[in-house]
Amino acid sequence: MVAGATQRPARPVAGGSNYPRRATSEVEPAAVAPTIIKLGGELLETPARLRGLARALAAIAAREPLVVVHGGGREVDAEMARLGIAKRAVDGLRITDAATLEVVAGVLAGRVNTRLVAALGVAGARAVGLTGADARLAPVRRERRYRSADGQSVDLGYVGRPVGEGPPTLLTDLLAAGYTPVVASLSAAATGQVLNVNADTLAGDLAARLKARRLLIAGSTAGVLDEAGKTIPALDDAGIDTLIRGGQASAGMVAKLLACRAALAGGAGEVAILDARRPRQGMFEQAVGTKLAGRPMTGGAGNDDIDGSN
Repeated sequence: MVAGATQRPARPVAGGSNYPRRATSEVEPAAVAPTIIKLGGELLETPARLRGLARALAAIAAREPLVVVHGGGREVDAEMARLGIAKRAVDGLRITDAATLEVVAGVLAGRVNTRLVAALGVAGARAVGLTGADARLAPVRRERRYRSADGQSVDLGYVGRPVGEGPPTLLTDLLAAGYTPVVASLSAAATGQVLNVNADTLAGDLAARLKARRLLIAGSTAGVLDEAGKTIPALDDAGIDTLIRGGQASAGMVAKLLACRAALAGGAGEVAILDARRPRQGMFEQAVGTKLAGRPMTGGAGNDDIDGSN
């Protein structure tokens, strides 16, 4: 067992008698393309914000199938600092040696996932905590060499690149049974080796494989920002290339943009990067951000500092 991770009880097979079914008068969620919302780990650190996000997510889950993917980078950073482990990253992807992997697995699966699932349960959602390794819902291969945005070849260590094809059966079964899967950004290679997976990359992969109705990447900036710190309302492929190649996109934003591109290429309907710092009902429909498909989002606020308000 990975150090720091909690032992989770075995789960019943989806579709079995242990899974309560929705009433037959309700819309069967499996027939509807899901919404996938990726939450930056910084959004899940304070109790007030976590409660607000959980309420907003539970409201969505009550009316449509929802999959939540989360990271937890700042908590990983803090734990690594406490243990004296140096952080290294490229294009927003964490370079993960064996010691770093132990921390990542313990924090994401053992702390953040459990905390988020518990908050969603209080808010009324039937949340199920998972990683990409569960029933191999997000199979990966080790990304031994990575070509960075500036052209360098980098060994990322124990980092996985999604290689799954088709809708993950576990997720479709859970959605059909009325559950909300909550997926931590970890998975495993065919050898069984646990691997770190960038949460944006994982969300983009699942959005493509599930042909998601929408992929919303929610974080602590008001979408993609221009050089003046103002929100760019919409971006196409050419705009993404310009930002990445010109060095205007921050390291973390590069991973988000590439994930959005992968989701759209795979058939996701709508993709957006948005601000989720102030949780409220309807926030995911009203938030300021950047659309990667469809009409520009309203608003245009700059990138304020993260605060703890609701």
